[in-house]
Amino acid sequence: MTSLLTVAEVEAIARAAHDGQTDKAGRPYAEHLRAVAEGVRVRGGDAEQIAAAWLHDSVEDDALTERWLAEAALTRRTKDIVLALTKRAGESPETYAGRVLATPGALLVKEADLAHNADPARLAVLDEATRARLTEKYARMRALLGLGRSD
Repeated sequence: MTSLLTVAEVEAIARAAHDGQTDKAGRPYAEHLRAVAEGVRVRGGDAEQIAAAWLHDSVEDDALTERWLAEAALTRRTKDIVLALTKRAGESPETYAGRVLATPGALLVKEADLAHNADPARLAVLDEATRARLTEKYARMRALLGLGRSD
């Protein structure tokens, strides 16, 4: 059997896959991935969840394909978390939240993702309308996931 990718190898793959992409504030996208992976770590997440954090937007953003994920030397749990966090076109927030809640390990990764997305310093650089829309969107998702207020 092929040995599993290390977290460092997953990080390198994710950084390369998202190279040249930026977030809504114009920052390199890898900064978001790093923040989510660190958020998972400080919340007590394990290596599988940290690997999933590095990859959490890769399929959704077309940085990597579902086929790549299926064939990658990752645990089934890591793959399941990434797929759970991959939003589908036209999918309702309720359906998305239900899948996250039904997938072991996914909620912690999504919590770290939402915490970074809703970081006031990150939102502060956006225009007021976008900031208000995203703040409401993230608060609604936290409520659907039973997370309460952000930290």
